[in-house]
Amino acid sequence: MATLESIVAAFLLAAIGYAAVGIKIIQQGNLALVERLGKYSRTLEPGVNFTLPVVERIVWEDTEREQFIEIEPQRVLTKDNVALEVQAVVYWRIFDLERAYYEIENVNEAIQNRVSTILGSEIGQRVLDRTVTARSEINRTMLEKMDDETGNWGVKVTRVDVQKINPSPTVIESMEEERAAEIKKRAIIREAEGTAEYLNRIAKSLESKRNAREILHFFITQKYVESSFKLSGSENSKVVFMDPKALSQALEPILGEELRQEPPSSSNGNGASPED
Repeated sequence: MATLESIVAAFLLAAIGYAAVGIKIIQQGNLALVERLGKYSRTLEPGVNFTLPVVERIVWEDTEREQFIEIEPQRVLTKDNVALEVQAVVYWRIFDLERAYYEIENVNEAIQNRVSTILGSEIGQRVLDRTVTARSEINRTMLEKMDDETGNWGVKVTRVDVQKINPSPTVIESMEEERAAEIKKRAIIREAEGTAEYLNRIAKSLESKRNAREILHFFITQKYVESSFKLSGSENSKVVFMDPKALSQALEPILGEELRQEPPSSSNGNGASPED
């Protein structure tokens, strides 16, 4: 009798142990795939589940909640061959765990590779200025393309966010040089316009002066000398020689019709002054 009881007790302990090994608890928000003898059997829901030890095993457990993948910064070229460094984040979730496991080798890596490829293609279709201002459009286009491809994997891409679109250091340096050159060009134009306006005002104010031409020539020469000093102080300066007579002829239109005429004679026609 004692031997029979021992056998029964051992059997019960073994059965309890077997059942305990087969009990699987799936956390809330997760799902798990079960294979029986190497073939898909069923998907376990959150809570307490029972599997047959040895015969069945859980091959994969993952969350149904939204996940995200950070796409590492990568170098891409725009349509006008400008190198950019871009970075993006992809938000996605699994809606069919069976397909996500059996239809693709590594769903996480597959999503990352496809986003990198599509991102490079989208930026390559745009010039630099258009790329920087079309971030929302790129996000929308990438989401549409990713949604079409990942549906067969049991995955839904919910959002694509291109976070950074930065030119390379060499491109930034070139853009800064170009901007500086443009600012300098505008400053020179403004200075030239200001000088012309300055001389025109002087010419008008000297219209009634007998020695207007001499005074105006003095101001023109003064401006010429100042400009020459500024030019010589530039790092990229070149020595420029100009004939003062040629300078006067070049600026002759500024003098005005009246100033180009000789001042009227002070005599009254008979060689005597009015006072005589």
